Amino acid sequence: MNYNLNIPEKKIKGRRRVIASLRKLIDIIGTEQRKLTIAFVAILLNAGLSLLGPYLLGYTIDTHVQTKNYQGVLTFAGILLAIYLVAYILNYIQIRMMGGIGQRLLYRLRNSVFEKLQELPLDFFNQNKAGDLISRINNDTDKLNQFFSQSLTQFISSLIMMVGAGIFLLSINLPLGLATLSPTLLLLIITTSLSPWIRRKNEATLKSLGHLSAEIQEGLANFKVIVAFNRRDYFRKRLGKVNTENYKISIRAGIANSMLSPIYTFAANIGQLIVLSLGIWLIVQGRFTVGLLISFIAYVSNFYNPLRQMASLWANFQLTLAAWDRISHLLSLKSNLPIVESIESITSSSFIHFDNVSFTYPSDKEVLKNVSFDLQKGKTYAFVGPTGGGKTTTASLISRLYDATKGTISLEGKDIRSYTPCERASKIGFILQDPILFTGTVRENILYGNIDCGALTNKQLERELADAQILDLLKGFDNGLDTNVEMSGDSLSLGQKQIIAFMRSILRKPELLILDEATANIDTVTEKQLEIILNNLPKSTTKVIIAHRLNTIENADEIFFVNSRKVIAAGSFDEALSMLMEEKGES
Repeated sequence: MNYNLNIPEKKIKGRRRVIASLRKLIDIIGTEQRKLTIAFVAILLNAGLSLLGPYLLGYTIDTHVQTKNYQGVLTFAGILLAIYLVAYILNYIQIRMMGGIGQRLLYRLRNSVFEKLQELPLDFFNQNKAGDLISRINNDTDKLNQFFSQSLTQFISSLIMMVGAGIFLLSINLPLGLATLSPTLLLLIITTSLSPWIRRKNEATLKSLGHLSAEIQEGLANFKVIVAFNRRDYFRKRLGKVNTENYKISIRAGIANSMLSPIYTFAANIGQLIVLSLGIWLIVQGRFTVGLLISFIAYVSNFYNPLRQMASLWANFQLTLAAWDRISHLLSLKSNLPIVESIESITSSSFIHFDNVSFTYPSDKEVLKNVSFDLQKGKTYAFVGPTGGGKTTTASLISRLYDATKGTISLEGKDIRSYTPCERASKIGFILQDPILFTGTVRENILYGNIDCGALTNKQLERELADAQILDLLKGFDNGLDTNVEMSGDSLSLGQKQIIAFMRSILRKPELLILDEATANIDTVTEKQLEIILNNLPKSTTKVIIAHRLNTIENADEIFFVNSRKVIAAGSFDEALSMLMEEKGES
């Protein structure tokens, strides 16, 4: 299955696409309906009170100022002050409500993305860069937070103000109102035409930002190698290239986002010019008053100023939709490792049974073809072969990090796909060549994913380690179980990290233990110690060893040679050595 997020999903074009994105977004904020309602009511009342001001101002001028009724002027001034104070309170309420909604949306979205990432298979992480995923989690979700906490309030408020001002303009003087609003028809055509282009530019800049984050993350993760080979120039060159590309794309997006603002400003100026020209002419004709003209000018400002704000907010809305597209694309992915019902027709007494298994990576590289073999409970098996021959892929299929493209793999007579992840993890332990640890302590890393031992005290845990005959391995750590572990850094050697990974797997007491070059980074003395521990595992424990060093497979009950898409039983150690030598001779 193709999980590459940089390959666009099938798009719905035009208005249907916007509506589809909005529907998905509305589902996310469904729990905020009550607070959204309160915020929208506050916005509506605030806009209504603000729109009432210009009409009262014009009425005061015509009724009280021109007649020099200063008592009436003071009365209406007090009324306007009260209106603006209430509008201020309502504005505070809407900002408070929408700010909270934005933060809660950000919290839920990031949780949803984290949960989705935990559901997705190894295929997904092989096809996507960590930096781009970080960008989606941090940058893209924050775009939605900013939109809901700031832009949405302004957008709705501007829309209500614009509609209300338009209604007042038409009701005060219909011909003059129609003439004043006539430029908006041109704006509607321009906005509709430019919106898809603006959205594409924003999508490009978000994608480019993801690439930049990925490049930075990759460079920093491998900086030790860069320094060791004195290739800082290579790092600078690659980062500079991506940064330049991001700069150019961002400039184009910035131009697109600011394109509507001057057009809307020009339309507002035309509207003001129409009002002044026709308004003064109507006053001369005796068909209009000075107060109404002032009210009209104020309503023109209340119509076109929000329209100008909506121009920039519309560009922001396009950016938000682009960010939501990237997030919703990730959230819509499904794992290609579903749990299926066990197929009763599987009849095998073997612990692990491969039945005509083939496997092809998404890159169309076929690694295994029609492979069949059996692993019996309690025996030790070794998989040998040249680099890239398929040993680790075979082990990954055994532990269901991937599913076979064709054929069936069974565990204890059941289709391996019928086991839940928890059931499978309790049965299978996997020690990788490159140990994966987390920032914390040795104790936390040993107990990672171990439900049975999670609540033990250090003393109780040490007894469990002693029972498993791995307590002596703690002697290599200065503070024992409390020794600090950094995910990146030099607080521990690679060998120490490998020992922690070894202890973590042994403590889980798996029925099947897979060791993928597990002793490659460990000194000879410690390796011998680990071999003794492995030999003292319960007799029922099945061991699968992947190794390049032949001394690690001498005591295997059976050896398999993996290469050229095949897994062949090699028989004895001498036969396996002969096959390896022949392979090297041919190459």
